[in-house]
Amino acid sequence: MERIPFFLRPGEKLEKGIQNIHVLGEEEALLLNAKQSFKDPKAEGGIRHPGDRWMIQGPTDYVPPVEVEILDRRKRIPLDENEGIYVRDLKTGKVQAIHGESYLLKPHEELWEKPLAPIVEDLLQRAGQERHAVTKEKLVRDKTRVVTYRAPHNSAVQIYDYKAKKARVVFGPELVTLGPDEQFTVLSLSGGTPKKSDQIKTLCLLLGPDFMTDVVTVETSDHARLALQLAYNWKFNIDKENPKEAATIFQVPDFVGDACKAVASRVRGSVASSTFDNFHRHSADIIRAAVFGKDESGETKRELPFDANRLIITGIDIQSVEPVDERTRDSLQKSVQLAIEITTKSQEASARHEAERVEQQARGLLDIQKISNEAEAEKERKELLALQAQSANVEATGHAIAEARAKADALEIEAQAAVEQSRLRTQAAKIQSEAELAELEQKNHAEIKHLTALTELEIAKAKDLSNIETTKFRNIVTALGADTIQSIAQAGPELQSKLLQGLGLKSFMITDGNSPINLFNTANGLISASSS
Repeated sequence: MERIPFFLRPGEKLEKGIQNIHVLGEEEALLLNAKQSFKDPKAEGGIRHPGDRWMIQGPTDYVPPVEVEILDRRKRIPLDENEGIYVRDLKTGKVQAIHGESYLLKPHEELWEKPLAPIVEDLLQRAGQERHAVTKEKLVRDKTRVVTYRAPHNSAVQIYDYKAKKARVVFGPELVTLGPDEQFTVLSLSGGTPKKSDQIKTLCLLLGPDFMTDVVTVETSDHARLALQLAYNWKFNIDKENPKEAATIFQVPDFVGDACKAVASRVRGSVASSTFDNFHRHSADIIRAAVFGKDESGETKRELPFDANRLIITGIDIQSVEPVDERTRDSLQKSVQLAIEITTKSQEASARHEAERVEQQARGLLDIQKISNEAEAEKERKELLALQAQSANVEATGHAIAEARAKADALEIEAQAAVEQSRLRTQAAKIQSEAELAELEQKNHAEIKHLTALTELEIAKAKDLSNIETTKFRNIVTALGADTIQSIAQAGPELQSKLLQGLGLKSFMITDGNSPINLFNTANGLISASSS
């Protein structure tokens, strides 16, 4: 766009004053709206109509014309995998959640604020402050951000989609994210001792194992009113992989109050049919049999299941039993004191009787031990005499054995001496033969060495004579010269050739008469030679 400087004329003024150029970064954009029709090459058909919305993305600088209105300056929103935003489409009204990407709103989109119930806002704020316990400031939720909740370990959170009319259950530890049409199911549980309804508000349901306490007021068959403080161990038995079974744990809104009421009714019914004295003695057995029931064999069961929500009571503990009426309390104290006195006296009598019995038993054991010791002494004396006789016999036998063994040892020593003497003689003969053999070897070695030396002298003498002859021949050849030797070698053949020429012979043959000669072929050869 070409920039032209100008001056204001008289009576003119700038509509909005001097405006700055909009400089956009790489992650920024301007949302524009057309107030009037104007030509724009980037638009569809090349014309912008009034009411059109579009965006210009950076990096660039932009000067809006008079027909254009700047609605918003937007930036790209960076999102982590666990973060998200709610975006509403202005054309269709549909709201969607964007997760885990860097997102820039489109021209027909805007951020949408998700409303939550006040109790849900309060519970989410408490959970956030527990995670950020260092900062004591009140956390304010950004309503355009996707609502998240960290489900604790071994817990369940139910989320209901009002648009799809479906509920889903998320088990911890897990990060729960709400869609645009989803809401948390707020649980209202009983609390306190005794249990009161609507005491605990929570988003997650703990699956146990855990325990809860309650105070139950009962009345025996003889009209004694008692306050029992009971503790129940409980857990949920579900298959987390089965969605239908997982949804059953939320079918009972207040499982704590429902379970405590069911157990209390069983306890009251069982205690009402028992007397105070009987209940005071067998309170644990009566309460466990009332809560868990008995099987076919008459044994008390160990679990109380609730099929409606898969809750199981696995144990019950009686923490205290206190009378409600003053008269009952006084009579209970008197009966307890009387029982203590009776128990003390019975224990003293049984202890005294036990001491006398132990004393008599000790005396009898002492007499028995004396008789046993005397019999043992006589038995030992008898064994002593037998051992003395056996010792004398062993002594005589040992003397005879010693004499025989001495003679045998003497004969053995003489035999060993003879064997050693023969061995030494053999060793002396061996040494003498080895000495003669060594002397013979030395003599042969000396002769071989002498012959080797003579042979080496003769070889050296032959080498020296050969070297002398070679040197002599070389000196003669050097003295005569190569031309003289060549003339001597050629003198014989040339002399013979001249003698043959003087005799006028063309060819001749010398034979000793033993080898036959083919004269016909020779004649043919002579004729062919003369004709040529």
